[in-house]
Amino acid sequence: MTQIKRQAGRREWIALAVLSIPPLLVSMDITVLYFAIPQITNDLRPTTTQQLWMIDIYGFLLAGMLIALGDLADRLGRRTLLLLGLAVFGLASLGASFANSPETLIVARAVQGIGAAALMPAGLALLRNLFEDDGQRRTAITIWSIGVASGAGIGPVISGVLLHNFWWGSVFLVNVPIIAVALILTAVLVPNFKVAPGSMGRFDFFGALLSLVAVLAIIWGVKEGAINGFHAKPLTALIGGLVAAALFLYRQTHLTHPMIDPKLFRTKGFTPVLVLSLTGFFCVIGFGVFSTQWLMEVKGLGPLQAGLWMMASPLLAGGIVPVATGMVNKVRPAYLITGGFVLATIGYVIMSQVKADSPILLVVSGTVCIGIGTASIFALLTDMVIAVAPVDQTAAVSALSKTMQELGGALGIAIFGTVGASVYRHYFDAHLPSGLPADVVAGARQTMGAASGIAASLPDQVAKPLLEVARIGFSNSLATTAVVGIAVAAGSALLTVTRLRHVRYTTEEVAAKATAEPAEAEIAPVA
Repeated sequence: MTQIKRQAGRREWIALAVLSIPPLLVSMDITVLYFAIPQITNDLRPTTTQQLWMIDIYGFLLAGMLIALGDLADRLGRRTLLLLGLAVFGLASLGASFANSPETLIVARAVQGIGAAALMPAGLALLRNLFEDDGQRRTAITIWSIGVASGAGIGPVISGVLLHNFWWGSVFLVNVPIIAVALILTAVLVPNFKVAPGSMGRFDFFGALLSLVAVLAIIWGVKEGAINGFHAKPLTALIGGLVAAALFLYRQTHLTHPMIDPKLFRTKGFTPVLVLSLTGFFCVIGFGVFSTQWLMEVKGLGPLQAGLWMMASPLLAGGIVPVATGMVNKVRPAYLITGGFVLATIGYVIMSQVKADSPILLVVSGTVCIGIGTASIFALLTDMVIAVAPVDQTAAVSALSKTMQELGGALGIAIFGTVGASVYRHYFDAHLPSGLPADVVAGARQTMGAASGIAASLPDQVAKPLLEVARIGFSNSLATTAVVGIAVAAGSALLTVTRLRHVRYTTEEVAAKATAEPAEAEIAPVA
């Protein structure tokens, strides 16, 4: 007999609006710092290493703490951890806004990352509790996912407006009143959900430590290798991270109450969904920095202008993605996800044609295709993960999915950055204007931004040919790295259609099979 699932009412949809605030802020704070770095550098005088840690430490701890805090959300209560995460994130934002030294800002950004790691899995798990109906849950996850995607696009715009009118700390201070409102609304409107005491066993501190070490070591090793080459330190970190990850997975198979149930990996489609979460973020995060830099460095736009152009993608995605995800009752999710990756591939093909004198609309059209394609992908993939997760491990499993996304973003930045830097330097060296001092050449060949900064202090007759070479070199690097994006997006489309075509949302036999045959279960929207 078909079980009629509870329909969400007005209170649940209002709660969804509240739950969409944290992911918006979390993703916004990933990009908001990029444009503030010049002002921070002038004010706090950080070293090059400190500057990198200001940017990276947030994402490192966000990714590293996800699994442990996701497990805690299931144990302590999902709203409880969400409230704690909001409070920590808000206080850290306040501390960052008034930091008077590089060390203080780095610590504040680290604490922000921990708070953010508590917000993401707790919020996703609450959606599973609030929306029992499959269709309503997909709609809710789509709206939540659009919030995540919009934050990355809104971040540069807000950063540009604030930096134009206030000091650099305002990019963090703006979070505080929003967090204060979110705390009140969450406490009033969002119900708490908690796994029954004793049903999950004791918290696995050693497993949490292993997951933290694994994620931090792998992400740091990838980024360090991309910047300075894969010498002994990054290689040691990568090997150590992989060993820690293997130990974590081995430990999960020998615990009565594991953080992540190993049986999930025997569920058909679960592992491919995680892989596609990684490749999707690889595409969108890794390449996003190139698009913004091209607008600013090659076309000479300011941060606010560049941010407004980049808003086209999240704005259009907000209208198109719900329509695409709403088609799952008629079209198998695998085909919709494949369509998303195909659209992203088309976006990369467009970007592969970019030159220094290309119109801005060419780059914007490419980023729109990539943005809309990946946004629809994440909404469907996230729903698949939430659907198959055991009710008492929803937060922990959603944290695993988010960890894969963060790892994909780190790999994307590393690989796109490495390829792009190589192409840029090769062109720069081959077309270097004659007569430049050695120190100018050494600095300008590193990055387009460095070339722009150096050119600003040179006479026009020297600066113009230097900038021309740098702009053409950077445009060539963008077009070449787009070929990498084509390969990854097209490969992901092929993986989707071959490994996920069995998934359907229109029959209940799939859910019955998942219950009756766990070893050969398929992903299905089972609440």
